[in-house]
Amino acid sequence: MRTLAIFAPNLNGGGAERAALNLARSFTGRGIRVDFVLIAREGAYVDQVPSNIRIFDFGGEKLLKSSRHLWRYLEQEKPDVLISILNEPSIFAVWLQAFAKLFSSQAVIASLPIIINVQNNVSTEAKFARNFKTKVMPLLAKWFFPWAAAIVPVSEGVGEDLVNLGISPDRIQVIHNPVVTPDLLARSKDPVEHPWFAPGEPPVIVAVGRLELQKDYPTLFQAFAIARQSREIRLMILGEGILRPQLEQQIEEMGLQEDIRLEGFVKNPFAYVARSDLFVLSSIFEGLPTVLIEAMAVGTPVVATDCPSGPREILQGGHYGPLVQMSDPQELAEAMLQRLEMPRQTDLLKQRSNKYSLDASVNAYSKLCNFEMPIDDGMVQAV
Repeated sequence: MRTLAIFAPNLNGGGAERAALNLARSFTGRGIRVDFVLIAREGAYVDQVPSNIRIFDFGGEKLLKSSRHLWRYLEQEKPDVLISILNEPSIFAVWLQAFAKLFSSQAVIASLPIIINVQNNVSTEAKFARNFKTKVMPLLAKWFFPWAAAIVPVSEGVGEDLVNLGISPDRIQVIHNPVVTPDLLARSKDPVEHPWFAPGEPPVIVAVGRLELQKDYPTLFQAFAIARQSREIRLMILGEGILRPQLEQQIEEMGLQEDIRLEGFVKNPFAYVARSDLFVLSSIFEGLPTVLIEAMAVGTPVVATDCPSGPREILQGGHYGPLVQMSDPQELAEAMLQRLEMPRQTDLLKQRSNKYSLDASVNAYSKLCNFEMPIDDGMVQAV
């Protein structure tokens, strides 16, 4: 049996981790053994890993100190391919392989195909970063990413950014994250026990994502306050993060405690999004915003900022939903109000979202990994 290793810091509740779990489950359905190789066995998705997928973890040590653990895993388990899903672990993995190439006795590690999965626009992420490692990531990516067997950005925009950094386009293959799954569609129909979704309640606008700078929730709050002057609406944020105290303070200062809810991480965001009247993405940068595609897949109208990268590709320049300037609360408020007045285009949105299906993504990765095998639909599940 062939083995795929997926290398990540943890399985926190983000789009990258969810995509990795979807890939893992689907590959097991194709007769591939999958190992999650984690720096720390933690995160919202750990409990959702099926028993037939092994988890190897390094006890939460710092990345550099984990080198001996990763070395031992690769030497003993001999995976056929390793996919790394975030930038820092990716650089660490190719660096470790380069070290192995110095020793003829480490041919297994030296010859391992390493695939780097790039989830965000590296240059834009560095521009807004507060830590040094992320600020210098464009330079590190230019140096180290070409050492991998393949570089897989999740969108055309992320790929263009890598080319602009100086990486040859011949090394790059865009593969979208596996977003639209049978399980997503089934779970979107689950009941939601929340008073805001009761009959006769005001329209609910929803956003999904970590409470971090990238999502620019302060602008969304300002836009909501502007739109709320025209009609009664509510705003719900699904996600958790380090900016919760600051965002709670902003909500209180704006006097919107009754109309904005920071709901935190929820296990089934799809059901909330499906019952909402509008989904809004207010980010200042993305790679391929999974949550935007998920909202379209369940037929919820969308509005998004025209940030690098992803929304313009997904919405085809605004054909499937308005694109607005980043950090512009007035334009965002107007787009939200306009979209709320329009009829829902459920079938059109669902049709567009199929471009980002589980099968399409897994088929592309199977070809890249030389894992082309017939799929067993009865075994495939996803989150």
